[in-house]
Amino acid sequence: MTWSSEELDLDAYLARTGYDGAALAPDLETLRALMRAHVASIPFENLEVALGRSVPLDLKSLQAKLVGRRRGGYCYEQNSLFAAVLERIGFQVAGRGARVRASGPGLRPVTHAVLVVTVDGEPWLVDTGFGASGILEPVPLRDGTEVVQAGWTFGITLEDEGIHVLRTLRLEGWADLYAFAPQSLYPADFTVMNHYSSSHPQSRFVGQVVAQQPGPEVRHALVRDELSVSRSDGTHERRIVSAGELTAVLEEIFGIQLDAEDAARLRALSERSGECR
Repeated sequence: MTWSSEELDLDAYLARTGYDGAALAPDLETLRALMRAHVASIPFENLEVALGRSVPLDLKSLQAKLVGRRRGGYCYEQNSLFAAVLERIGFQVAGRGARVRASGPGLRPVTHAVLVVTVDGEPWLVDTGFGASGILEPVPLRDGTEVVQAGWTFGITLEDEGIHVLRTLRLEGWADLYAFAPQSLYPADFTVMNHYSSSHPQSRFVGQVVAQQPGPEVRHALVRDELSVSRSDGTHERRIVSAGELTAVLEEIFGIQLDAEDAARLRALSERSGECR
């Protein structure tokens, strides 16, 4: 099995995500229901990286963290776990590597991992790990696709060399989120990409706290000490989160509970980050 799905505790995963859909089958209805449940219950977060720890991607470690400890993770963790779930049910799953465009123009390295799932011969973009700007359900990989998901509009365009681009519609117009080539990637490729994102000094995940949740009507994003709240009607709010508030915000908004030692270390990191503003 490509994604080690034979090691998966599927019942524990379904309990963690609160999946209450129909009987599991490799069809579009199941895929949609599983993805909605996953995105709603498992937050995007980089706290292990912020704490200077390694981020293992073997399935045993992913289950222990995201399912057993009820923590979250970033794209390599989230999509590796979800790929194992889908593979176990019988879906055809392939990995892809994406270049993030959400932060503006400029060619960036391939640092984001997504999935392409084929259902009845049709490919669908599946991504449980893009944080507050991410999709909530699968998106058909057809040029010109436009979908509305709980008030958020996404689209797919096709560029030269078979590059697919995921876009989102904002008040000011369409904006690219990321672009990916048709080349299949595998867990070993995710491991190499993960090494850069978790340890390279230029990675945006190193040295700062990131926690995000792409809810259906309201989306939350904590980066460093700034908490952003975005709504599907286009309104936004931002505020600074003090070091003393950090643990409560992580628990109350993102459902992340930390032990006393980790909470103290993250407060210290937040204090240092605040001094550098």
